[in-house]
Amino acid sequence: MAKKELTYRGLTTEEMQKLPQEEMQNLLTSRGRRSLKRGIQEQQDKLLERVAAARKSGDLKKSIKTHCRDMIIIPEMVGLKFGVYNGKEFVEFETTLEMVGHYLGEFALCRRPVKHSAPGVGATRSSLFVPVK
Repeated sequence: MAKKELTYRGLTTEEMQKLPQEEMQNLLTSRGRRSLKRGIQEQQDKLLERVAAARKSGDLKKSIKTHCRDMIIIPEMVGLKFGVYNGKEFVEFETTLEMVGHYLGEFALCRRPVKHSAPGVGATRSSLFVPVK
């Protein structure tokens, strides 16, 4: 069985990385285009420098740790490992082509689902009843 080539809006990873910044922005959603057109913040610029350094050194196994959750994943980041801070620890993941256009913070959840237990001390008698199915 032949391995399926991953594409993003009809372009492979290599083609995406060769595109100029303006053409790449046009492939993103409206929120991604607007965010990149406003300009890159200082923290995001430092992250991009670290991404370029990791690509240049060829060290793709080591993760890049960052607190910058609002950085949009661009094609230069595909294939690298990131450790994104969620408020308590660094959540590590490897970027793929499907993640282009999403934010780094989307893959490092900072809120846990609420798990309720028995009623508290000040609860009424009726709230103690829990139906058993």
